Amino acid sequence: MKSRISNLSSVAVAISTALISQIAIATEEDSGLERIEVTARKSVESLQEVPVAVTSISADELAEKGIEVLTEVQQFSPNTTLQRSRGTNSTITAFIRGVGQQDPLWGYEAGVGIYIDDVYIARPQGAVLDLLDIERVEVLRGPQGTLYGKNTVGGAIKYVTKEMSGDAELNVQGTMGLYNQRDIKVTGQYPIIEDKLYVGFGLASLQRDGYGEFLESDLDHQDEENYNKDVVAGRLTLEYRATDDLFFSLNWDKTQDDSNSKGGYRLLPSVLTEAPVPDSVYDSYTSLPTWNEVELEGISFKANWDVADNTSLKYVFSSRDSYSPTNIDFDNTALRIFDVPAIYDDEQKTHELQLNHYGDNYKFVSGLYYYDGESCGQFEAILEVLGQAIGVPGLTREVSGCSNSTSKAVYAQLSYDLSEKWSVTAGARYTKDEKEAKVNNGLIFATVYPESGWVDGYVRPEGDLVPTVLDDEDDWSKFTPRIGVEYQANDDLMFFTSFAQGFKSGTFNPRATTAEPAADPEEVDSFEIGMKSEWLDNRLRANITLFSLDHDDRQYISVLPSEDATELNQRLGNIGSSEATGIEAEFTYLATDNLLLTASFGYIDSDFKEVIDTDPETGQEFDKSDSFSISNTPDYTYNLGANYTIESDVGDFIINASYYYRDDYVLFEENSLLTQDGYGIANVSVNWYSTDADWYAGLHVKNLADQEYMIGGYQFVAPQPDGSYLPGLGGDNTLIGYYGDPRTISFTLGYQF
Repeated sequence: MKSRISNLSSVAVAISTALISQIAIATEEDSGLERIEVTARKSVESLQEVPVAVTSISADELAEKGIEVLTEVQQFSPNTTLQRSRGTNSTITAFIRGVGQQDPLWGYEAGVGIYIDDVYIARPQGAVLDLLDIERVEVLRGPQGTLYGKNTVGGAIKYVTKEMSGDAELNVQGTMGLYNQRDIKVTGQYPIIEDKLYVGFGLASLQRDGYGEFLESDLDHQDEENYNKDVVAGRLTLEYRATDDLFFSLNWDKTQDDSNSKGGYRLLPSVLTEAPVPDSVYDSYTSLPTWNEVELEGISFKANWDVADNTSLKYVFSSRDSYSPTNIDFDNTALRIFDVPAIYDDEQKTHELQLNHYGDNYKFVSGLYYYDGESCGQFEAILEVLGQAIGVPGLTREVSGCSNSTSKAVYAQLSYDLSEKWSVTAGARYTKDEKEAKVNNGLIFATVYPESGWVDGYVRPEGDLVPTVLDDEDDWSKFTPRIGVEYQANDDLMFFTSFAQGFKSGTFNPRATTAEPAADPEEVDSFEIGMKSEWLDNRLRANITLFSLDHDDRQYISVLPSEDATELNQRLGNIGSSEATGIEAEFTYLATDNLLLTASFGYIDSDFKEVIDTDPETGQEFDKSDSFSISNTPDYTYNLGANYTIESDVGDFIINASYYYRDDYVLFEENSLLTQDGYGIANVSVNWYSTDADWYAGLHVKNLADQEYMIGGYQFVAPQPDGSYLPGLGGDNTLIGYYGDPRTISFTLGYQF
């Protein structure tokens, strides 16, 4: 660990020295880079003043790059993975610095927190947000346990919406593109009472045909498009400025995603069907209905009271519901070999009361937080072909249950200036979690779906079909500190170092087959050394962070071999620990008043230190860390970008180009059979803004070289020494890949009233 930190420190010193040497060629122009404001520490600050590794992308940047969904933000944040999950278009897989959560099953806690404004989104279903009426996106890297609480052991993603200006506004935007893309977005605001009461709204219809199709199915009258998009989203906001010191806002949002369930690409031929491996990675087979649904609805209320010139009090309430019936065909054949129709049903309510106080040489942030959530679900592992092979008409393993949790926390953080150059930051959070879980699990010797009518003519049998195997509760508490030291060398150069801790909540196994105990919380200890700097009369911005982290008590579902092919054999436990060291660097250079160059680089050296498992037959513990890798985490990522403005009599043209590269990575932690080789994505956009700033247009080409890259998968096969595979659960070669978007071209035209 020390040698890795030493090497990274040498790299950081070299970069810093090179930057300082550039002062000699500074230009005499007065213009410079714009100030970027963030709320990473729950108060509005300049990006360059915040001793936190954070990437902020403004609404203008997102629009000029043609960014449409939250997952695309991963291209601009080092050591960050944001992907659509397996089988659906709107479930997120998020990893930062090698820390995250891949399995989206109910009851599992995320490792990267997703926030809409000040509201925590507890579940990954529906968290692939389409960008509508947004101000900026912030990516906070590293544990954020002090200010943001549990389940931010990797970091946090903040989706910040626009606050209303008070003027009457209307923005209408349409987009057309390849694969019959046809999007309409309408946003606006209107003052009901001048300078007092405003209403804002946003509405989007986002439609696109599939990148591929379902080639064969035994079900008639279903949509054959694969990787399509069918989303309608709406947002309504009411803001009331009662006085200069008192502000209220009420927000409602709803999203209806009727995109088809994604079919995976078979990487191996099926041993039970004659269908070949598809020609396109976006084509698939299925024996399930192709429909899918994600319903999201939320309401939030915020009150902000400036008690005094240097003291404010804020209260935030939220209530969110999500419901998602989904069809995931694990084997991706026209036979019912390994089908998993499922339902996810989640509710959450949060309350947060925050007190901020500022003095001449200090900033103080504190608060109380309460979360109450219920996460329920059910899935059927349909193994009909296997059942028929053993002489029964069908075979289904049904798993259902709920995980109900409450979380209470109190937090405080103080930043204090010791002198004009030195300051310290110290904070802590105390969290108390309580969780109740119930799991039903058992075999049914028939083909069973979650509900009547799931397929044409199907009627679900009444009553409890499987027994309750777990009904338990547990609680955990954790004190998560943060301490840091900052040195402001001059107005444009700051160095900082910090220690931060985070934890991910303990949890019960939602796939439990026995009354097994809950897994303990995960913990992450992180050290950072960083620099925030601006050079060349504020024309060059360079922010560099070195980090190391220890990730202990990692929760993991262990899949063990068994002679019984009907068993899933999934045990949840704290199996071991991992460590990582790395560097993150972000540069912005205003080469001329019309040319902006950007670059970001992330490197991480991460591996498992210890993975302890128990042999189910002998009861002996053993270390199997040699078979484990950190998933969804390339050793390095980088992004190079250029933005050039051409001024003309008909308006401004902005040409934007970028190249994003991800090194190779594995998809699974244990004995991963799915590895994505390193790949690069080139994007080009041309934007136009009229002289009156009312009309605008954009032409966006993404993934210019049409790269194919894997973002998810399933592996239920047993590799053999000769390179062949033995069939896994269900009796087939289930090795499946899901892929990112192909080359797309779109044209956007908009008008602002």
